[in-house]
Amino acid sequence: MSTTEPTSDGHLLGAADIRALAEAFGVKPTKQRGQNFVIDGNTVRRIVRAAGVTDEDAVVEVGPGLGSLTLALLEVARHVTAVEIDPVLARHLPDTVRGRMPAKADSFDLVLSDAMEVTELPGPAPTALVANLPYNVAVPVLLHMLEHFPSIERTLVMVQSEVADRLAAKPGNKVYGVPSVKANWYADVKRAGAIGRNVFWPAPNVDSGLVSLVRRDPPATTATRREVFAVVDAAFAQRRKTLRAALAGWAGSPAAAEEALRGAGIDHTLRGEMLTVEQFAAIAEHKPKTTEEH
Repeated sequence: MSTTEPTSDGHLLGAADIRALAEAFGVKPTKQRGQNFVIDGNTVRRIVRAAGVTDEDAVVEVGPGLGSLTLALLEVARHVTAVEIDPVLARHLPDTVRGRMPAKADSFDLVLSDAMEVTELPGPAPTALVANLPYNVAVPVLLHMLEHFPSIERTLVMVQSEVADRLAAKPGNKVYGVPSVKANWYADVKRAGAIGRNVFWPAPNVDSGLVSLVRRDPPATTATRREVFAVVDAAFAQRRKTLRAALAGWAGSPAAAEEALRGAGIDHTLRGEMLTVEQFAAIAEHKPKTTEEH
């Protein structure tokens, strides 16, 4: 099917539909908000399939835009809650849902908000997060949603291809870093495919990738998530340095950093890119207590 033709069953949005809605609403996609609208029904259905969404799922979608993915999710899911920051888009999306899928209108909620400020949602607790995330805020939004909505069991996000690589990277990979470790605290992470530029309007200057995250228990540790993430941030702030040097500020001194590493059973000459999330947790557990902490 050409991406310029409407979908055969009529309720999904094709390229002509997207442009017509944008013109009717006076919407001009902005780079500031990372607005690139999917114009191909096959692509949004592929995303829903890859996410494993069933009729038992309550899905939260971040950045629904004009509703391309929203409608595909509503075809399958029990309930969809969309979080949209743009007031114009948020105002019109419920009308689009009612007009295209009236039987599912009562299974849809819209939240007008910055996703980074959302800590509760209307409707049933979300079991899945499926989103075409704005490239400039993809990682912080993803981590925020996983932190605040522990009921989310499965996530599938479309992000810039390079971001997808970072999120799914394993220790030892040159792009393994803070996003890789923090995402792995919450879930098993893997690449789930690539998305070309031609399924978007306007077409972005970069390729996109799908990332799948399946929730699992965090590492067994006496350290808190915040304490572990502080070690991760310190280790990668100076990623070319050895852990002994990179963690000196976090621990209080190079000697204190070495003590923490020794307690965790980790070679102090290694770099952060070689460690698993479990090893970062072990380091956090062994941080030497300062005089003030005694």
